[in-house]
Amino acid sequence: MSDYHGNVRVGGPAQTHELAQLMITKVAVGPMDNNAYLLRCRQTDEQLLIDAANDAHTLLTVIGAAGIGRVVTTHRHQDHWQALAEVVAATGATTVAGRYDAEGIEVPTDELVDDGDRLEFGRIGLRVIHLTGHTPGSIALLYDDPAGPPHLFTGDSLFPGGVGNTRGNAENFTSLLNDVQTKLFDQLPDETWVYPGHGADTTLGAERPHLPEWRARGW
Repeated sequence: MSDYHGNVRVGGPAQTHELAQLMITKVAVGPMDNNAYLLRCRQTDEQLLIDAANDAHTLLTVIGAAGIGRVVTTHRHQDHWQALAEVVAATGATTVAGRYDAEGIEVPTDELVDDGDRLEFGRIGLRVIHLTGHTPGSIALLYDDPAGPPHLFTGDSLFPGGVGNTRGNAENFTSLLNDVQTKLFDQLPDETWVYPGHGADTTLGAERPHLPEWRARGW
């Protein structure tokens, strides 16, 4: 196991979380401090990128000569796909997004995914979890590590301290919090490692006690 802590900054070095079968490299890019995650199967060296957010040069450097087979966009907001066209042009990767957000992403989506679908690369499988509220088609990706706790990539739907911004829309907030509670907190253990679209990592256990507070405050 590496000394991974997940605290990265734009212009700084990437951090790599070394799991038994999967390498997760986190890097911060762009003016909105977006996180991008490169996942590599340790058995086959096949790779997948989550959110080609910005700064294609940095992302392509992290990707390296092995390239990527897929690049997944967690949701339609522009800060999460600014480098997508350039990364796809350089790597030939297949683009993936949630069915209900693909129309809002300027780069065409090759593969539409729904709740419960699986994305596989090498010996690694990721489960797609549809979370409605931050956007109509936001997705999270779950890696259920057979050798340890689950690892969850949440885009902008869950952060340390709360769910994603729903811009004061009470219906969207309720939808997002309900999805996060029933699909994530009710299904996964406290040890689940959470990798958000911006900022530091967290765990479900660290956030679970605050669910009633989030619901009461409405954001």
